[in-house]
Amino acid sequence: MSSIAQRTRSNVSTDAFELLDRDHSLIAFNERVLSWAIREDVPLLERLRFLCIVSSNLDEFFEVRAEPHLAASQAHDHKGAFTVSSFEKLSAALHKLVAQQYALYNEKLLPAFEREGIRIVSHAERNAVQRKWVRQYFLREVRPLLIPVGLDPSHPFPQVANKSLNFIVRLGGKDAFGRENDIAIVKIPRVLPRFIRMPEKVAGTAAAFVSLSSVIRAHLDELFLGRTVGQFSQFRVTRHSDLAVDEDDVQNLRTALRQGLVHRNYGQAVRLEVSAGCSEHLASFLLKQFDLPAESLYRVHGPVNLVRLTQLIDLVNRPELGFTPYQASYPVQVNQNQSIFEQLQRGDILIHQPFESFDGVLAFLRQAVQDPHVLAIKQTIYRTGAQSELMDLLREAVRRGKEVTAVVELKARFDEEANINWAEMLESIGAQVVYGVVGLKTHAKMMLVTRREGKTLKRYGHLSTGNYNPRTARLYTDVSHLTADVALTTDMEHVFVHLASQSRLPKLSKLLMAPFDLQRKLISKIDALGLAAASGKSTRIVAKMNALTDEALIRSLMRAGQRGVEIDLIVRGACMLPAQVPGVTDNIRVRSIIGRFLEHSRVFYFRQGTEDELYLSSADWMNRNMVRRVELAWPVTDEAQRQRLVDECLVAYMHDGLDAWDMGADGVYTPCQTSADSHAHAAQAALMARYARLG
Repeated sequence: MSSIAQRTRSNVSTDAFELLDRDHSLIAFNERVLSWAIREDVPLLERLRFLCIVSSNLDEFFEVRAEPHLAASQAHDHKGAFTVSSFEKLSAALHKLVAQQYALYNEKLLPAFEREGIRIVSHAERNAVQRKWVRQYFLREVRPLLIPVGLDPSHPFPQVANKSLNFIVRLGGKDAFGRENDIAIVKIPRVLPRFIRMPEKVAGTAAAFVSLSSVIRAHLDELFLGRTVGQFSQFRVTRHSDLAVDEDDVQNLRTALRQGLVHRNYGQAVRLEVSAGCSEHLASFLLKQFDLPAESLYRVHGPVNLVRLTQLIDLVNRPELGFTPYQASYPVQVNQNQSIFEQLQRGDILIHQPFESFDGVLAFLRQAVQDPHVLAIKQTIYRTGAQSELMDLLREAVRRGKEVTAVVELKARFDEEANINWAEMLESIGAQVVYGVVGLKTHAKMMLVTRREGKTLKRYGHLSTGNYNPRTARLYTDVSHLTADVALTTDMEHVFVHLASQSRLPKLSKLLMAPFDLQRKLISKIDALGLAAASGKSTRIVAKMNALTDEALIRSLMRAGQRGVEIDLIVRGACMLPAQVPGVTDNIRVRSIIGRFLEHSRVFYFRQGTEDELYLSSADWMNRNMVRRVELAWPVTDEAQRQRLVDECLVAYMHDGLDAWDMGADGVYTPCQTSADSHAHAAQAALMARYARLG
């Protein structure tokens, strides 16, 4: 046993050691994402895009994670996971991050855009010609869609939708009936663009834009004839939006979810954003209206919705200010001139997205649809997007008389409506649509094709760490695995039958499946390596995932590390395991990679001596993935394929010296920037270059 293992095992009980806080770990992740907006070596439009990504992430954080903390604070709870203190600490961290965003936007990005001849022109900065143009735009495009609501007993505070743009106005004088009701609300329709480019004859040589909020602000008085506009502010409320449906108590899950979507936009308010200059009177009025404490008020120096700045990226149309477009290579293991079924009979195929294109997966499905010998296609659908060639292919398969079974996950967060629409479309044309297992989300990504070959039926499968979404397949790193392995495809068939019929699942040969045995078998593998290390054997664990928050798996990793297992964890987002703590987790290193692409692949490597195993998976190591979802992990048994995944998905990231962040013993991440070292590399950039050569 190593000296480190001997020392740590005798020091601290891993079961009693306090783990890191999940929500603060998520905030730290967004700080790392924000670093790309700060970096001056990143193209200007991409810096703005990363700023918008952080805002989008924070929107989802508030919609999903904030409500329990807020509720605990309002109930004056001081015990449990959510308390007054947890709310106050979380609010402080969030206010700090939001302040960093707007400081970056105002002090760095806007001046940088101006140097490039790109300006967002405020009302005060507009010349007479520009003001005239803006007024005409307001009268023509905006004014007809606005209905200001003056508040009085017959006009109570209107329903304000989640994340919508609104104005609150304090009026002087009296209304048409001689009353002094002084508060009015102006709701801004979502159909209006948030940024408008002024024509060259008005803008001059610069690319000049005006924000919708500044257009409305400049003409507020025209909405209230006979009244004087005093104090005013734009505002935006974020609401708790995690749909909760009791599946045991509904007759039709699809109908219940569709009804729930109607109410999602009007859930419990959790955050209020207002302009920095909003008066105390108006801010207090809004807080009272939404039943929010002062900590939930965010005063911002700029647009209340930075996410909408993504529209500006498209309007600017300056490709030289963005990343050089990356053209993914066609999958190197796929021969475009030969049947994929014939290729799979010789061996498995791996596709490393987005360095290799998703076209290989589409080609597999396209050949299955067009091949008259293919009898059936089964597929899980989690997130495919509103427009999807893949769904069009499934529709064509039904038209050609093939048996199509789609396991549609209706509860995919924020994709519920698109998935309901796809389910209804597929059902309407005769596909068999099922919704998985009551109480669980079907998060596994798999497709199974059954083909008649002579007198037998042969199965071909596709398993993936990511979604069947061609758009995100260009932005997320994932691994697709095509196979004709009999044991693996037989397991897939059993899983599909189980999801459709909810009959007992037979013992699987190769697949590990949550919620049945995935967590238990991962812990068993980790514990076995711990015992081997304690007896003096060389052992290694390298695991790549998006989040590590499952306490049982974390404790097993800590125990294994104390016994001498060398452990490297590549965790993009939230990680509750404290790394490099003396006497506790000396043998465990945690790093996060934040790059041009979103790290999304899940790869788990276990080695004892010269024997190693590698699994790909749809599951992060989170409690929900292990006990409340249908997830899969599967082994890659071909030695060459396994080595390829080790090299590209693990080793490359462990040696990243540019885009990596390493966790310290205090739980704080430090950027591993060694740009002065001419040999330092960014894993994603290296893989892009490698596949550009191969393609």
